[in-house]
Parts: sequence; structure tokens; C-alpha cells
Amino acid sequence: MLRDFSLFLFGYGLEIVQGEHHCPLPNLQPSGIKNDMKPAQTITLRIVNTLGLHARSAAQLAKVAGRAKGGVWIQKNGDRADATSLLDILTLACPQGTEITVSIDDEADLETLERMAELIRSGFGE
Repeated sequence: MLRDFSLFLFGYGLEIVQGEHHCPLPNLQPSGIKNDMKPAQTITLRIVNTLGLHARSAAQLAKVAGRAKGGVWIQKNGDRADATSLLDILTLACPQGTEITVSIDDEADLETLERMAELIRSGFGE
């Protein structure tokens, strides 16, 4: 038996009521961040592993990004995700062959950007 429920995911402004959903804040990016900041450094890469950017590979990226001092972002077709958030990364839905852009807000995080690029180029060791 289905029960009435309501769920609000604060990072996305997604509300689910009795199986239906709507986004009350459609002009915001995930985590409520507007996509108008210029990154300090970016790199464009292609997802090469057969399984694409799935939970395990996204978790690897989030772990590396979590060590950064500033913001780290992954962008696909204009959609931007917080690279420290596994859920944000997965919402981009990146199968094999997808082109993504990884960016950092702080030049001090250049090593983080390079480590993420190496993970992606290596197919996450899969």
C-alpha cells in the first residue's frame, strides 16, 4: 500500500508528493549555485570507461575533489555539478564517450584538477 509522502532534497529543490515531482527553483543549478562564476582553471575530458561515470567512479572523483580548498565543478552540456557531491555528479548521467569539463575555483587546487583528470583518463582503473 502506498502512503502519502513528501521529500525535499535541499540541494536540488526537488519535491516529491505522491509520486509526482516538481522543481520549485528551476533557475538554480544543483546545490543552489548559480552558474555565473568564472573558474580559475578548467580541463575538458571524455569519459572512456565502458560503464561511464557510475557510482564507484563518481565516488572516486568526489573523494579527490573533497580535498580541495575551493569549489570543484563538473559540467556537461551546460549542467554543472558540485564535484564533492556523489549525488550531484550522478545527476549529470555521463555514459562512455561523454565530454565533460572539470573546473576549480582556486588556483591552489591545481593538483586536485590534475588528479581528477588522471582518474578520468585512466578509466577509473576499470
